[in-house]
Amino acid sequence: MQLIIAEKPDQARKLAAPFPFKKEKDHITIEPCAVFPRGAVMTWALGHLLEPVPPENYNKEWKRWKLDCLPMIPEKFNYRVKRRREFSVIQQFAKQEKIKSIVHAGDPEREGEAIIRLILKEINVHKPLFRLWISSLTPQAVQEGFAQLKDGRETEPLFTEAVSRAYADWLIGMNASRVYTLLMQQHGVQDVFSVGRVQTPTLCLVVQREHEIAAFEPEPYWEVEAEFTHGHGTYKGTWTDEGESKIKSRELAEKIADFAENKPAELTNYTAKERKIPPPQLFSLSTLQSYANKAFKFSPKKTLDTAQKLYTKGLITYPRTDAAHVTKEEASQFPSMLAKLKNISAFTSYFPLNGQSVLNNKRYVDSRKVKDHYAIIPTEEIKDPEKLADDEKKIYSAVIKRLLAAHEKVCIMEDLSVKTLVDGRAVFRSKTSRMVQEGWKKILPSAEDNKTEKGLHNLYKGLPSKVTEAEVISKKTKPPKRFTEGDLIQLMKTCGRQLDPELAQVMKETEGLGTEATRAGIITVLKDRGYIRVTKNMVFATEKGEALYFAVSGTILASPEMTAKWEQRLAEIGEGKKGAGAFLEQVKKLTSHLVTEAQKESGEWKVDKEALPAQSNRKSGRKRTVKAGPCPLCSADVVDKGNFYGCSAYRRTSCSFTISKTILGKKIPLKQVKTLLKEGKTEKIDGFKKGEETFQAALAWDGENKKVIFSSRPS
Repeated sequence: MQLIIAEKPDQARKLAAPFPFKKEKDHITIEPCAVFPRGAVMTWALGHLLEPVPPENYNKEWKRWKLDCLPMIPEKFNYRVKRRREFSVIQQFAKQEKIKSIVHAGDPEREGEAIIRLILKEINVHKPLFRLWISSLTPQAVQEGFAQLKDGRETEPLFTEAVSRAYADWLIGMNASRVYTLLMQQHGVQDVFSVGRVQTPTLCLVVQREHEIAAFEPEPYWEVEAEFTHGHGTYKGTWTDEGESKIKSRELAEKIADFAENKPAELTNYTAKERKIPPPQLFSLSTLQSYANKAFKFSPKKTLDTAQKLYTKGLITYPRTDAAHVTKEEASQFPSMLAKLKNISAFTSYFPLNGQSVLNNKRYVDSRKVKDHYAIIPTEEIKDPEKLADDEKKIYSAVIKRLLAAHEKVCIMEDLSVKTLVDGRAVFRSKTSRMVQEGWKKILPSAEDNKTEKGLHNLYKGLPSKVTEAEVISKKTKPPKRFTEGDLIQLMKTCGRQLDPELAQVMKETEGLGTEATRAGIITVLKDRGYIRVTKNMVFATEKGEALYFAVSGTILASPEMTAKWEQRLAEIGEGKKGAGAFLEQVKKLTSHLVTEAQKESGEWKVDKEALPAQSNRKSGRKRTVKAGPCPLCSADVVDKGNFYGCSAYRRTSCSFTISKTILGKKIPLKQVKTLLKEGKTEKIDGFKKGEETFQAALAWDGENKKVIFSSRPS
């Protein structure tokens, strides 16, 4: 008889479903059948049943947060059982004499490998081990997987990789978090500063964008737009000089407009070029997360959790994948899947699909680009999305539509470019695009598709016209955009491109900071620990995030470089090319170096403890409400509301008092807000920007007009 250990109860039920089974309280019994001639017992782990032990388990002195206890470097990395009941069930069956072999049925990836093997290691059982390795939980995939079990030794290097990563992350995280927290306390900041190999460089990317936005100074420029009237209608064009349309002074722009007004014009160049846009690739987890964030405002974690539910229900394939391709074996099932989708009302209008089979299309089918798992696709167990919960419906439909789009024709756009010469001297250009063939965009339309400049069709070279209107348009350069959570997922995936060529190649192969499975969790950690906040899907760095950024700036903790090197070594361990010993010795040395360097540099840190209001309560894990002072309108408390300070009585009385944390490009310290609310006026603040002017001013409360105004601003 075999013991099968799944990762979760719902996964266990799916694995047992194709066979005759009986559900018991804490396990499932599979009756003797063709696949299991002697029957089997199915148990489950309920996720991580073991966790790394705390520092004090290695050394009692390490329980106290003291600089002289650092670095903490245990020679051996230990785990402990955290869910005893589930562990005991597995232990009981694993040691039974009737169990002759064990099937590892955890998720088919690095962490799944570790979850089950750590349990077996703790139980200290040494029976033959086999590995179930499947990317779908449909009955067919499950049956085929159990019929083709891997020898457990094949995937053992993945376990070594997972434990090595955990130990290395523990060394860096535990030591760096303690040293930065303790050193921040010396600067008067009583909060916990969590530091991590992936989370900290990710935070730095957000803060750097924050600085780019704050440092940005908008520059005014002007454009001249003319309307050309001819015998068949009108069209518009923008003045250009050697391809540049921006004019640096309004005076020059007005001269150009005055010159062009009522002048004769001739269309001197008309080109139309076709542009073919292929259907998008199939989803990897990161592209699904980015799509869902843009389309539905889902956080990356919500997308992953929803996709995991669909996987467990057997409706989509394994979601924690970095692949955008499938193998020919999977692609051979597409025709039967499409036949089922055709009969579901939500997709009927897309049929007949006009594209060819993708079986030989390497944009979608390429086994060389599939490592452990292929792209996220629907399984053959097609279901009507209308029968699912709303979140599941959205993700499931998105996955299906990607597959349908792959079987459609390319979208063909016609790009039109027009050059018009006014009075033989001034050049105006006009551009637009129009859709010639809708193709896959009938399934995945875009709002951009309808933004077409009218009047540029059916024109010809030599067409005479007259400028009937010439208008000067005032514009300003725009600052860099804030990241959305979807942007951040993609940035984590590609940020290594700024490294030197060798490391950039490593990051390309390992897909940047973190993995497909961990990026959503990293962003969640940054939010939970108060380093970033998300408002209307935009990611902002908090004051706490800024403080840590300045402390780690210039160290290896702020750069993707360390992650690039680590992922290279971890991949070699997981592939069985190298052992873990040398890698872990290097990490130990790095840990000692980080602790030493942080203490050397901490005296140079510029920490404004008044700018760090959201200090966490360690016991409750909750953030205390940050009060800035009494509301000048109703006397209730003014509190921190994220991007601004506002009246705490807003919901109760609709009191409208607010003050932004950033005014004219200058961040307003909490200390100054408190002064304003207490005394009615701040001290003079440097760094306000308006146009090209930078000035110093105080802020004051204007009681008559009930608003915050500038006071003492130089004339």
